[in-house]
Amino acid sequence: MSWTREQRNVTIAAYLGWTLDAFDFFLMVFVLKDIAQEFNTNIPEVAFGILLTLAARPLGALIFGWLADKYGRRPTLMVNIACFSLLELLSGFAPSLTILLVLRFLFGIAMGGEWGVGGALTMETIPPKSRGIVSGLLQAGYPSGYLLASVVFGLFYQYIGWRGMFFVGVLPALLVLYVRAHVPESPAFKTLEKKPRLGLVATLKQNIGLSLYAIVLMTAFNFFSHGSQDLYPTFLRVQHQFDAHTVSLITITLNIGAICGGLFFGWVSEQIGRKRAIFIAALIALPVLPLWAFSSTPVLLALGAFLMQISVQGAWGVIPVHLNEISPDEIRATFPGLVYQLGNLIAAVNGPLQAKVAEAQGNNYALVMAAVIGIVAVVIAVLIPFSRERRGIDMTQTAKEVAT
Repeated sequence: MSWTREQRNVTIAAYLGWTLDAFDFFLMVFVLKDIAQEFNTNIPEVAFGILLTLAARPLGALIFGWLADKYGRRPTLMVNIACFSLLELLSGFAPSLTILLVLRFLFGIAMGGEWGVGGALTMETIPPKSRGIVSGLLQAGYPSGYLLASVVFGLFYQYIGWRGMFFVGVLPALLVLYVRAHVPESPAFKTLEKKPRLGLVATLKQNIGLSLYAIVLMTAFNFFSHGSQDLYPTFLRVQHQFDAHTVSLITITLNIGAICGGLFFGWVSEQIGRKRAIFIAALIALPVLPLWAFSSTPVLLALGAFLMQISVQGAWGVIPVHLNEISPDEIRATFPGLVYQLGNLIAAVNGPLQAKVAEAQGNNYALVMAAVIGIVAVVIAVLIPFSRERRGIDMTQTAKEVAT
């Protein structure tokens, strides 16, 4: 199916938006140890910043999603990108841990808005038959950002330090110029824009069962991703005492696996359905667990990390399209991002909890990570059959039906 130039530009912008948002988030996970040393504290205290960022994201999804449903996806996306880039820059100037934690909370608000707004704009614009592979591409933006952060850490950290890592994070602001010049508004939003429709609260009340189910599902998904990713560099640096170069190479490898998994299962979901693709991807984690958590050499750990992220981000690769397809039309910029980020809020305890339990076990991060991922993979496989399958719906047509 042929694409218009506008459809390509929307997809590029949404992919880069989530990539650079994730890049700014993951810059911090590489330097927890260094921030703790500078502010004379321990890693769990600094890891609280990850919790604050994740906890603030539902607020961002609600604020920016509401703005996008009311005023349009395109202008909201530009404001959103500018906000998270500026807050990342300011994090590099933090004079104390308290101020850094406040800035990470505000960054979380900005980060929370991008995924839902960018996803709605893209899914409402591209051809329905392309949604599966594009969903995988959009979600691959997250490991792409992690990969980019890994490269920056490996190449520049020794020269620029932890503050310099945050300064680099202002660069995504340049994407605003691209969106302004090349990205059009969503056709489905234009259909709804001038029509009377239910507000956010009324629409959520009408869909309370769907909303609660989606929040529970996304809680499991967020434990799946954050439980396997956020403390992995710390696991490599502290438990295995690898140097920055080795940590960088292993995290680059795991993110290549994540990108491959997201793209592959996004494409597969177009063939076998969203629910079945998620079910298969999640269960791949179980046989991979021993290799991923309990290997001792860098090569085997890298292989385990590669395969684990094929599973984790393979399942995640279907989520952007699945949540957009099951979302009520009136609040499509709000609903997917809000349920995703509320799941994030519940799962935000993961970072500090894993760090605290691991330290209590003599820095045994492997055991804690393996326990979390093993349980959550099974939970996702149990939950996903209860979802709705709406592969290939016409979002512009359903928007017209809502607007009439």
